[in-house]
Amino acid sequence: MRRAVIIVLDGVGIGELPDADKYNDCGSNTLMNIKRQISSLKLKNMCALGLGNIDCGADTENLYEKELSPKGFYGKMAEHSAGKDTTTGHWEISGIWLDKPFPTYPNGFPKEIMDKFEREIGKKTLANYPASGTEIIKKLGDEHVKTGSPIIYTSADSVFQIAAHENVISVNELYGMCEKARKILTGNHGVARVIARPFLGESGNYVRTKNRKDFSLPPVSETLLDYASKQGFDVKAVGKIEDIFCGKGITHSVHTTNNIDGIEQTIKYLNEDFQGIIFTNLVDYDMLYGHRNNVEGFAEALEYFDKKLPEILNSLKDDDILFITADHGCDPTTPSTDHSREYVFVLGYGKKVSPGNIKTRQTYSDLAATIAEYLEIDGDLRGTSFLSEIKK
Repeated sequence: MRRAVIIVLDGVGIGELPDADKYNDCGSNTLMNIKRQISSLKLKNMCALGLGNIDCGADTENLYEKELSPKGFYGKMAEHSAGKDTTTGHWEISGIWLDKPFPTYPNGFPKEIMDKFEREIGKKTLANYPASGTEIIKKLGDEHVKTGSPIIYTSADSVFQIAAHENVISVNELYGMCEKARKILTGNHGVARVIARPFLGESGNYVRTKNRKDFSLPPVSETLLDYASKQGFDVKAVGKIEDIFCGKGITHSVHTTNNIDGIEQTIKYLNEDFQGIIFTNLVDYDMLYGHRNNVEGFAEALEYFDKKLPEILNSLKDDDILFITADHGCDPTTPSTDHSREYVFVLGYGKKVSPGNIKTRQTYSDLAATIAEYLEIDGDLRGTSFLSEIKK
């Protein structure tokens, strides 16, 4: 009973890509820069798999502990697609490439878009500019509560975000607004995600709730998940994976409140008997720490995952292969609070696969190709399998 388990540590990059200058990301290296600032950071279980053995390039030393006999396979992957956002990264992991990045709106959304959206929802809106989600509700929360107008904001990512107090605009009404925005934002204005950002609390103490929901564009072509589910495999999604893929190709899903919950839900799926794929996103690295330049929180979250890794490994069945990776960088040590254009690491383990160096892969899609070959899934996917390099 074969299974592939993909755990994405959202935003945990491992060094700038050759074209990082085009994205203003020179000097970004999420994992190494955090280690430089917090030398006490220890990831002993990830290092046991080979984290410290990954070749970071001539200009960057790998600062993590090198293992003489690593238990797992290890390497890094370059992003082939244009962009550096969550959707692009996850889609590439699943076997498809994008030729151009999703549109971004550093000056806010154009008047024709906002006029149409306001007509659709029957309300005026506030803001319409790039901002931190926590800061904008602090700044405009009172005006929103007074007027009932939703807060619209974006970021350096391709997102249209709608913030609303749950006692002013109900969660279901907010989701409905997002669905209307999603229908408007297509074609040249096809942002990667429309995101509901509900909050609660009183003036001066507004707090975002767990009822966030992402409304993504559907993948541009069939992914590993589509091919797997059509060929009778279970595809179990943890966290925001279902949102990223618009539910396509997913047979079971569970949304989570944080990394702790995501890890526990992954372990629950691991303890079930089925054949197929578990696909998990752990979002806190990106959402709570990377975008807020919180180096200490980022390091603590990495240490927590590392502490839970033995339990994950012990939950693997005999024919499981675990792949731990990321979707982009989000370096909390740089002045930017945006994602960063970086390589992502790959760590893997299975009782029937060999440890060793898979080196630098030219696309995240090599992971999809490897899983497809292992599970004997037929499909038109990008990437080159490295199964022959890890299979005993």
